[in-house]
Amino acid sequence: MSDDSKTPAVHHGMDVTTLRRSATGFALDREDLNDDPIVLFEDWFRYACETVSLDPNAVTLSTVDSSMRPSSRTVLLKSFDERGFVFYTNFESKKAAQIEDNPNVSLLFFWSEAARQVKIRGKAEKIPTGESLAYFLSRPRGSQIGAWVSAQSSVISSRSLLETKFQEIKQKFRDKDVSLPSFWGGYRVIPDEIEFWQGRRNRLHDRFQFTRQDDGSWKIERLAP
Repeated sequence: MSDDSKTPAVHHGMDVTTLRRSATGFALDREDLNDDPIVLFEDWFRYACETVSLDPNAVTLSTVDSSMRPSSRTVLLKSFDERGFVFYTNFESKKAAQIEDNPNVSLLFFWSEAARQVKIRGKAEKIPTGESLAYFLSRPRGSQIGAWVSAQSSVISSRSLLETKFQEIKQKFRDKDVSLPSFWGGYRVIPDEIEFWQGRRNRLHDRFQFTRQDDGSWKIERLAP
């Protein structure tokens, strides 16, 4: 039988080449930058809170597994200061296992409405239990119970298992405060490199990279877009 008689392969998908917009953000020059990237990040984050409609603290966390395969997921930034950037998770999750094996991680904030992006690279380490407890106690009770329910990243057969477990934990703590699970808490990403990206017309974006030096100061360089 001739190859011409074979049924052509069908490829499903979309052509999205026409989806584009020209970023029209503010100009970003060296004199606009604070020498401390944490101070600059705070300024940008406040602006994102004013301009981004939902979850300005949502950030993509990237890790690698033991085979050096990257993995990314969205977490929520819960605090930051000169020490680093803090998020919370289950210590038995895939992300936690990968951080335990290789603490080098990347954080990426993308604020589309502001035409801004911040990329952070550094090492993740667990924060003290006292800090995790203080945040845990501030969470809504349902979220506290939820932390006990999910064996994060594990395979489950149905959602009903989660619902049943939730009711069991809810009953367990019915007349008392929900305690902090030993397998739940925070990580702090200690940055050694922070890049600020400001979208501009014609893809000629402004990019500045801060690299931490041995003496604790930051080297600032402009990058090509």
